[in-house]
Amino acid sequence: MPKFMHSFPPEAQSQVTLANWRMAPFNKWGFHHVREIVPSANIPPAPDHTAELQSELIDLNSIKIDDSAGSSLPFNAFLPHSHTDGLVILHRGNIVFEHYTNGMTAHTPHILMSVSKSMLGLLAGALVGRGELDPERLVTDIIPEVAGTAYDGATIQHLLDMRVGIDFDEDYLATSGPIIAYRKSTNWNPLEPGEVPSDLRSFFGQLTQKSGPHGGPINYVSPNCDLLGWIMERASGRRYCDLMSELLWQPLGAAHSAYITVDRLGAPRCAGGMCTTTRDLARVGQMIVRGGDGIIPENWLNDLAQNGDPDAWKNGNMAQDFPELDVRYRNQWYAQQEASPLLFGFGIHGQYLIVDRRNEIVIAKFSSQPIPIDVYQIMLTMRAVAQVVSYLTDR
Repeated sequence: MPKFMHSFPPEAQSQVTLANWRMAPFNKWGFHHVREIVPSANIPPAPDHTAELQSELIDLNSIKIDDSAGSSLPFNAFLPHSHTDGLVILHRGNIVFEHYTNGMTAHTPHILMSVSKSMLGLLAGALVGRGELDPERLVTDIIPEVAGTAYDGATIQHLLDMRVGIDFDEDYLATSGPIIAYRKSTNWNPLEPGEVPSDLRSFFGQLTQKSGPHGGPINYVSPNCDLLGWIMERASGRRYCDLMSELLWQPLGAAHSAYITVDRLGAPRCAGGMCTTTRDLARVGQMIVRGGDGIIPENWLNDLAQNGDPDAWKNGNMAQDFPELDVRYRNQWYAQQEASPLLFGFGIHGQYLIVDRRNEIVIAKFSSQPIPIDVYQIMLTMRAVAQVVSYLTDR
């Protein structure tokens, strides 16, 4: 792998910048140095309350993973093949496998991409449990600034379930259009010469076109989650990063600070900008295995697994990325409907938090895959997960 940002100053061809940090191969450095590229807000843990993780490492290389091309990969070959940066697997609360590469260590935060949405979904559950957030309220009741946009008539639950009838093309490879304006508003893309700086909250005013009624099929639109973060801040009177720290990060016993990217006015990129260590992401999964530990209401976690609308998923714009999987989507989490249902968060370029509550298995995987949405890699990873779950439960 070529070296990036390795001399003083770095040579031009090795520089990771705001213009290339999400592109291969620069993302192999950029994804775990995000705070050096994009402004961020800290999410501190409680220094005197760390959930200890014991290691009982096992060799997983006897696991073989079907690559769908007629051959199989040993587990150790799957890791570089899927561009893994960090991987932690827990079984019954113990670390049974841990792996880092591309400069990652157990202490290095890596971007979650859209697993950030699943963290937001947990935080929403905590606020609902405290009586500070009502999912049935209209978005415009709390954020009247978006009245007159496509969010008119939408509820908080519509946002949580990605069932807002808004016209927004979530094309990660687009080079122009609303998604580029969105990225510039969040500080993720550089401005072109002469462009006036924008910000995330004023960007919502551009989202005026509807794609259909609210409550229809899954319509995966990342700005919905940034709007949810704004709603949480307005409803609670606290910054999102402080809410995440006080209601989730500190009580679950995270060992290291997380952080989240912010725009030029401090608005958080709740849809994709959270960064954590691999072990701390696994600690989130372990908290879910334990039924929420009083941090997230257990009925909220049960709701994730049981109450997503299967028809909304099948008719939505995400089902094509998870072929052959029976999936539901609820409150920013995916649920794979198997004999032992899997809850999981997924982010572009290969970020995963996978939780098998019944078998007490947690898989936290960070990657720097070249393509944002790579169906081959998604299915390869999910087959690897199935093999790991089978191997661990049969031991």
